[in-house]
Amino acid sequence: MEMLLLVLLVMSTCVGALDPLLSPKGVNFEVAALMSVKSKLRDVVGVMDGWDINSVDPCTWRMVGCSPEGFVISLEMARNSLSGSMSPSVGNLSHLQTMLLQNNVITGPIPVEVAKLSELQTLDLSGNQFVGEIPSSLGSLNRLNFLDLSFNNLSGPAPRILASEHEDFQCEIGHLKRFPFRELQLATDNFNPKNILGQGGFGVVYKGCLRNGSVIAVKRLKDPNYTGELQFQTEVEMIGLALHRNLLRLYGFCMTSNERLLVYPFMPNGSVADCLRENQSLNWSKRMQIALGAARGLLYLHEQCNPKIIHRDVKAANILLDESYEAVVGDFGLAKLLDRRDSHVTTAVRGTVGHIAPEYLSTGQSSEKTDVYGFGILLLELITGQKTFGAGNGHLQKGMILDWVKTMHEEKRLEVLVDKDPNGSYNPVELEDAVGLALHCTQSLPNLRPKMSGVVKVLEGIAGLAEHTEEPRGENNPCGRSCSFSKNYDNSLEESSFIIEAMELSGPR
Repeated sequence: MEMLLLVLLVMSTCVGALDPLLSPKGVNFEVAALMSVKSKLRDVVGVMDGWDINSVDPCTWRMVGCSPEGFVISLEMARNSLSGSMSPSVGNLSHLQTMLLQNNVITGPIPVEVAKLSELQTLDLSGNQFVGEIPSSLGSLNRLNFLDLSFNNLSGPAPRILASEHEDFQCEIGHLKRFPFRELQLATDNFNPKNILGQGGFGVVYKGCLRNGSVIAVKRLKDPNYTGELQFQTEVEMIGLALHRNLLRLYGFCMTSNERLLVYPFMPNGSVADCLRENQSLNWSKRMQIALGAARGLLYLHEQCNPKIIHRDVKAANILLDESYEAVVGDFGLAKLLDRRDSHVTTAVRGTVGHIAPEYLSTGQSSEKTDVYGFGILLLELITGQKTFGAGNGHLQKGMILDWVKTMHEEKRLEVLVDKDPNGSYNPVELEDAVGLALHCTQSLPNLRPKMSGVVKVLEGIAGLAEHTEEPRGENNPCGRSCSFSKNYDNSLEESSFIIEAMELSGPR
């Protein structure tokens, strides 16, 4: 009997030595790794109370999933109020395929040892307090097809994931989603020309519909090689931080070896240019509210973004209108970013003829005052209902809107600028203030132009007065039919966006 027990003991020892999960001391490597994970986390709810160092089988533990062969392949620990830090020993779970730690309060850096998880397919660390740089070694995870690091305090660029070229790869970095190219292809019906919303100097914009029913606008950039991947991602992340009710929010982006795309929400009422072109009768009050909203958006870009953002192409086509006709400033996806010293880098003078400030056109140097000039032209378009070119009516010779307005201002004939509707929806004093502000914004010398903060203050006075003097109207009809503006918005003369590619300026971002 004693001999039989001895044989069984020897056999069990041999089997244990052959088990790849056991150390020479008989400790399960995966158990040891999981216990290290537990030791680094603070578990106030007690979801890991059943994790035991003396256990030889972690597959029965809560939040741990195993393969039929008994290997740990998933850790699903989301939404458990876990705090503390992430143990580097997680890298010893060599068969792990899924790691879900989202919506906890875990802090500290992401361990570089995560890159040892060669079988990892899904990694979700979103909604925590991770800090430090995103490990570049994550780029070696060639089986990874879902990565979400959003809503943390991470810095630096996301690594180039080898799997990112695959159609189904999904990635969210910062507060943005990285869309698979295939998803945007399907959303836009393979970028069908019938879905084109507009096009300009940066690229073509398509209307699309995601699988969840969300309607989006996809900007497909003209030259995908215009910026390298690192520069593109850096700019995209910076734009994603610009959050304001009067700015078009960036939902996400797509980046492949030969494509660069930006994804935005769809604006149901189009742009200010669309309204003017289609002769929609936007009343005076609504036009001043639109001007105020656009000014507030630009003010945020100039004074509340760090680094500040210069739009460089403020015009009616880039002021969008949401379902409530609230102004939303768009198309600053590749605007020039300035650092705290106001030094800059630009590779091209970009803008629309008639809206470009003189100093920007002649030197390529832009500043906040460049946007102020463009806003002044926009305000004149809102006041008159006419385009930058072809301004004037009746017997007056048509030309540049700024020249025409200056002439009418000097001749004290401001009433010519707008239609006098039967109900007199605009106030002559408000009109004079608005025209004066527009001319102040379009001074030839940038130092003579006001800041956007000053513009906002003036417009708040005009818009507030206009709102109180406006005839009553239904909430769902911001365009009272009795208060239509001039319908001289000439459709035959299209504004041309252009790029002067040869101009190179130096300086840090």
